[in-house]
Amino acid sequence: MRAAVARGLSEVAITDHGPRLRFGLGVRDGDELLRIRDEVDAINAMNPGITVLVGVEANVISCEGELDVPKEILDQLDIVLCGLHPQAITKTWRDAVRLTWENTAIARLSNRLYRRAREDNTNALVAAIYRNDIDIITHPGLWLPVDTAALARACAERGTCLEISAGHPYMTVEFVKVAAREGADFAIGSDAHRPERVGELARGIAVAEAAGLPPSRIINARHD
Repeated sequence: MRAAVARGLSEVAITDHGPRLRFGLGVRDGDELLRIRDEVDAINAMNPGITVLVGVEANVISCEGELDVPKEILDQLDIVLCGLHPQAITKTWRDAVRLTWENTAIARLSNRLYRRAREDNTNALVAAIYRNDIDIITHPGLWLPVDTAALARACAERGTCLEISAGHPYMTVEFVKVAAREGADFAIGSDAHRPERVGELARGIAVAEAAGLPPSRIINARHD
């Protein structure tokens, strides 16, 4: 929060990863998000000069678009982000094969497996968008292949934005152009994993400008 104030931001969102990531990443369980909710409510009541939003970057854990945070907890958050992460602990072995193994470097040496991974990744994200109230899809696809147009159409229909991440190099100008043509809107995120990175948006802004996005298509842009 202090880093965001120093950057001149008017809002900052705290969106740790959901609980089903390997290597101890993310919150331990959904209830931890409610403890963060209580702490942030107390901070906001002190009028710190910035609005702090409580959210989560939930993980897609099945091909049917299920997330690793229950709806009753998501409903108590200010903002819900969702990402496809190959290190997520999936719901079933079948999901692990299609959302983890198919996305390994070895599997992607095969054109057939690459095409199947692209289809499965896209279908899982689209299913998540229709199954849940998601505000933003984070780093769309990451380094995983997705059908940009199909994902963007689902986002446009459901009012879900696509993130232009300043913290990852995977969101290209061409991706943004294709998604914009399908009617999707965007959010530029720092994807900060430590305080000193909060508000570092330069790369994301550069991608948006190169793609010709007007501020009206970016939900967290100031319209001065």
